[in-house]
Amino acid sequence: MALIEEVDHGTPIPTTAQSVSLNIDGQTVSVPAGTSVMAAAMMMGTEIPKLCATDSLEAFGSCRLCLVEIEGRRGTPASCTTPVEEGMVVHTQTERLAALRRGVMELYISDHPLDCLTCSANGDCELQDMAGAVGLREVRYGYAGENHLDAPNDTSNPYFTFEDAKCIVCSRCVRACEEVQGTFALTIETRGFASRVSPGGLDFFGSECVSCGACVQACPTAALNENSVIEMGLPEHSVITTCAYCGVGCSFKAEMKGNTVVRMVPYKHGKANEGHSCVKGRFAWGYATHKDRITKPMIRERITDPWREVSWDEAITYAASKFKRIQATYGRDSIGGITSSRCTNEETFLVQKLVRAAFGNNNVDTCARVCHSPTGYGLKSTLGTSAGTQDFASVDQADVIMVIGANITEAHPVFASRMKRRLREGARLIVADPRRVDLVKSAHVKANYYLPLKPGTNVALINAMAHVIVTEGLMNEDYVRERCDLNDFDVWARFIADERHSPEAVEDLTGVPAADVRGAARLYATGGNAAIYYGLGVTEHSQGSTMVMGMANLAMATGNIGRPGVGINPLRGQNNVQGSCDMGSFPHEFSGYRHVSDDATRQMFEAFWGVPLQNGPGLRIPNMVDEAVAGTFKGLYVQGEDIAQSDPDTQHVTAGLTAMECVVVQDIFLNETAKYAHVFLPGSSFLEKDGTFTNAERRINRVRKVMPALAGMADWEVTMALSNALGYSMHYSHPSEIMDEIARLTPTFAGVSYKKLDELGSVQWPCNDAAPTGTPVMHVDRFVRGKGKFMLTEFVPTEERTGPRFPLILTTGRILSQYNVGAQTRRTENSLWHDEDILEIHPFDAESRGIRDGDLVSLESRSGEISLRASISERVQPGIVYTTFHHAKTGANVVTTDYSDWATNCPEYKVTAVQVRRTNRLSDWQERHDADSQTLTRVEAGLHAAE
Repeated sequence: MALIEEVDHGTPIPTTAQSVSLNIDGQTVSVPAGTSVMAAAMMMGTEIPKLCATDSLEAFGSCRLCLVEIEGRRGTPASCTTPVEEGMVVHTQTERLAALRRGVMELYISDHPLDCLTCSANGDCELQDMAGAVGLREVRYGYAGENHLDAPNDTSNPYFTFEDAKCIVCSRCVRACEEVQGTFALTIETRGFASRVSPGGLDFFGSECVSCGACVQACPTAALNENSVIEMGLPEHSVITTCAYCGVGCSFKAEMKGNTVVRMVPYKHGKANEGHSCVKGRFAWGYATHKDRITKPMIRERITDPWREVSWDEAITYAASKFKRIQATYGRDSIGGITSSRCTNEETFLVQKLVRAAFGNNNVDTCARVCHSPTGYGLKSTLGTSAGTQDFASVDQADVIMVIGANITEAHPVFASRMKRRLREGARLIVADPRRVDLVKSAHVKANYYLPLKPGTNVALINAMAHVIVTEGLMNEDYVRERCDLNDFDVWARFIADERHSPEAVEDLTGVPAADVRGAARLYATGGNAAIYYGLGVTEHSQGSTMVMGMANLAMATGNIGRPGVGINPLRGQNNVQGSCDMGSFPHEFSGYRHVSDDATRQMFEAFWGVPLQNGPGLRIPNMVDEAVAGTFKGLYVQGEDIAQSDPDTQHVTAGLTAMECVVVQDIFLNETAKYAHVFLPGSSFLEKDGTFTNAERRINRVRKVMPALAGMADWEVTMALSNALGYSMHYSHPSEIMDEIARLTPTFAGVSYKKLDELGSVQWPCNDAAPTGTPVMHVDRFVRGKGKFMLTEFVPTEERTGPRFPLILTTGRILSQYNVGAQTRRTENSLWHDEDILEIHPFDAESRGIRDGDLVSLESRSGEISLRASISERVQPGIVYTTFHHAKTGANVVTTDYSDWATNCPEYKVTAVQVRRTNRLSDWQERHDADSQTLTRVEAGLHAAE
């Protein structure tokens, strides 16, 4: 294997169909209109020397190295900023140009360290390459005069170093920060010879830099370079794979030395990210080889016993015998399994197959239960399929963007950068969120309407917007007549036109001024292509499913489904949460969202798997926990999830786990759930396996193994071994064979194969005979269900209410540097930015409680109490507090309640009545947790010492 090289055309190539013909160095070439002379030359195989140009950025023309001669024009224009013209005659190689380029390069080198042999970029330096390309043989300007050779290095960022002395001030890093990332954290400070790149006059760590790596990627020298490259040297081969963090699904080149990752470089041809990345995917991959990794199976009889390392055979046999004994004693339905949204499609498919075929029941669920299960229910009810309607590129054609309950710059930063670029181009923005997220106002982006609704009032708000659209005649009646069920529409239109849904009637309820609701509704309905993007602030409510249906109603009424630039787009939180749902991880559905009661579907699976299957839904995760507490559910197989930290009402969850007789945890670390486990089966990271992930846009991307599994087995192999030990035979030699089975049994995946994925890079389901290369935009001519179905969306207030004892509302979310329960990111340098969960509280609420910034405070609800530090912030409204859930030591879900969505049991994380007080101690739960964690640390230390 070798390094995968990506061609850089110097400037972006337009996508227009109109072509222009010109002559370059005696050859005629036809290129799209608007192409630069530089890119045209590159397309015919002629490389023009360049330093400031790269095709990921707009042309700049500052380095003066790419000069050309054009017949009929005076001077030597920069080829990167000169567009082609019909009949143009260009010369790229003349004696005059050669002399000019050597002179320019000589000036660069005269103020640049000549330590090439020991430089970290030696062999990967464009300045070095260009010096050779122009034939530079001497530097006549000495170093005795003024120079920048003693400029200090900035080593503040844990992932990369800025060597100011090696900066040639080409502005590529500054432009990448602006054009690609959209943060505008870098600038060129001062002018003339004193010009230098600066992160706002601060060091990189203390600046607004979000460590996405775009500047490092753009730098043509060693001025910005990864610390891993500085320490290890350049990689020698690379493998294309997919990031294992959020649901954007970025493609990366894992650049390697042997089996060691040197760096992760965003892949330019990755269709989800197009060469961009965030701090997690770009840099926070070190967890995969962290010292805390457990690489040997372990068992114990009781959860109070110490762990005992055993062989794979003994661990698998032990787990299987425990499950068999439990079923013999308590019945077939007394055990179940939980699939992982961090594992591959193939691994998830095998876990649900094991539960249905080997356990003999439908007690299988996934973490989507606690995040986007209302998306599946709501979109399937209205449109006919349980997924978003668009690809990410669709946002480039949106005229109006409405973001509801999603902090995309923190949770989905790569897609956020793309959206912000569209906003800078002129698209208008509506943001509905109880908390003033960055998207409301940031560099060159400002919401046209910010709707700061009260937590729990989403449905009232979306109904009010629909009321305006219906009563003011802003609907797309032709679209509704052609595409939707008219009887359902008439019933809905009468319902929504009722005055009780007007913005004025619900203003006190939602807290949003009626005029702003009316303005936002009019903009959405009349502003052109309008797209809705939403997150967990929509789904994690008691009316999450109702809200999803309400958004679908709004989109259908205005004709904003079925073409680029529009749609309803759930932003999935984990790398394969879409895939885990697609693969049949819910207790009521087989893969492809087909109900277990459908005889034809079930009989097809029975014929292929060779066993009878249950025809009724099994237990959801909350039901499993409730039944465990009640004494009837006794065994659980958990692959790659940590329900003891991630699920609500922690003390109830752990009570359920404690009551079980066999809990099998399969993970890469001893997580919170493992404290209650009897068997621990070591998992494998995304770097150690082959498979696929499906991202938020239904894009199926390949995951490719770059190193051996540290524990000797990939997760799919572990599940297969457990199934065989239980007596149900599974035999696969490679994950591609599992995908072949998925394709055979799942109509929306019927055309998917590893061969096709390797050829096309990725595909979006449905991928079948009707759509052999996939489906970027769904519901183009008709809805999957036939006619779109308008649903009545009556607002029902949550049962979780504030009162004298608990007068504040807690809502939760995520932060850029951490991910989910933090098991991965907390074991990287990302914790330098966020080493603890904090509580945001409004100045009014803080002052009335005598709370100062940084104080330790008690956060108490009817479910429990924790302590954490306060951060006084006007991001939150009076009466609302906010925290994250990334750190197990905080225990944020100790205080969340058991209220959930009426249709799917998705927990109501976003509305918890709480009280906040100053304190000087940790809560009782946290003290117990700390004691348990210290014990766990000693266990891990003992295990590693034994190794």
